[in-house]
Amino acid sequence: MKIALLQITSGDDPAENLETVLGMMRDAASQGAEFALTPEVTNCLTWKRAQQDAVLQLEDDDDTLAALRAEAKALGVWLSIGSLALKTGDADGRFANRSFMIAPDGSIAGRYDKIHMFDVTVSEAETYRESKGYRPGDHATLVKTPFGGVGMSVCYDVRFAYLYRQLAQAGADILLVPAAFSPVTGAAHWETLLRARAIETGCYVFAAAQTGTYDETAARPRTTYGHSLVVSPWGEVLADGGTDPTLVMVDIDVAEVSHARKRIPALTHDRDFAGP
Repeated sequence: MKIALLQITSGDDPAENLETVLGMMRDAASQGAEFALTPEVTNCLTWKRAQQDAVLQLEDDDDTLAALRAEAKALGVWLSIGSLALKTGDADGRFANRSFMIAPDGSIAGRYDKIHMFDVTVSEAETYRESKGYRPGDHATLVKTPFGGVGMSVCYDVRFAYLYRQLAQAGADILLVPAAFSPVTGAAHWETLLRARAIETGCYVFAAAQTGTYDETAARPRTTYGHSLVVSPWGEVLADGGTDPTLVMVDIDVAEVSHARKRIPALTHDRDFAGP
């Protein structure tokens, strides 16, 4: 199966971001991709609350979701929308960071709200409090497809190995980690974490990533790491998108999942033990 990771630089205008993604989806399909994947917050990447309030929509009204579902149907491809920032109607006004799996008929095969919030202080100049603007999800999502089970996650989730182990033991062959990673943490941890999740579970890991600078007019413009990765069930990096917007095209064989797990069947070796 040929997959295509869309490495993009989203801005704060969903309509502009949508045109970029639609064009790349068509390009990927013309090259034979059967499964296309976009990064975290495909529709709007900004920390400006006023802009989010102005342009974000509820899921049922979201123009990006509707257009991408229609395009997946037109192209006859599976689509992972890494995530969309969406209004929720919650009393506290927080948004959802919601990922979607779209089937080739345009239907929504799975939804997942990011569970782990990126509340960190990377440095004095770089702090994030995702939970101030987004509500966390509270359940994992596994989607059954003709090419295997697909476990859904988003970005900061990658630091919580138990999520991926549960997904793999529930039937995941492929793990999705769409992201908008910080360059500092990306350089230190991104590849290592993704390879670890693949090795621990014997799953493929597909990680479509945002790249480049956004919020360029802000006092402190933000930059994302890029380096969309495809990792094999044995932990090998099969493709790295670098730092420019690009399509990352890879042929994968899901049979490699069972081969890796036969060599090291760690998913069957859990033991109960007393806590410290």
